[in-house]
Amino acid sequence: MTVELNHTIVRATDKHTSAARLAELLGLEVQPQTGPFVPVATGNGVALDFADAGDTPIAPQHYAFLVADDEFDAIFARVRDAGLTYYADPGHRRPGEINHMHGGRGIYWSDPDGHNMEILTRAG
Repeated sequence: MTVELNHTIVRATDKHTSAARLAELLGLEVQPQTGPFVPVATGNGVALDFADAGDTPIAPQHYAFLVADDEFDAIFARVRDAGLTYYADPGHRRPGEINHMHGGRGIYWSDPDGHNMEILTRAG
């Protein structure tokens, strides 16, 4: 069997709000809650299982989503319409810019808990 990533847990202050916000931006759907998790599944079947952090401090993580050019345009429009600050770099030093790494396009933004979200059209 080939090793595949199946899911990852994303700690959040409010799992329902965070899952809904990411799903809306990416044009995905929030899946039915499973146990303590609120999943958002990507096109390749990997789920981000949002879980309330409770008293556990949230350590911001990085989540990157490879998207087609037309999907990038739609997501980028939703990011701007939501009034989110976006960046060309993971360190958030180039606000309001798009990067063109590997001949594609990419942006980064922070979710409500400080997780670094990225969309990119070409993987390096």
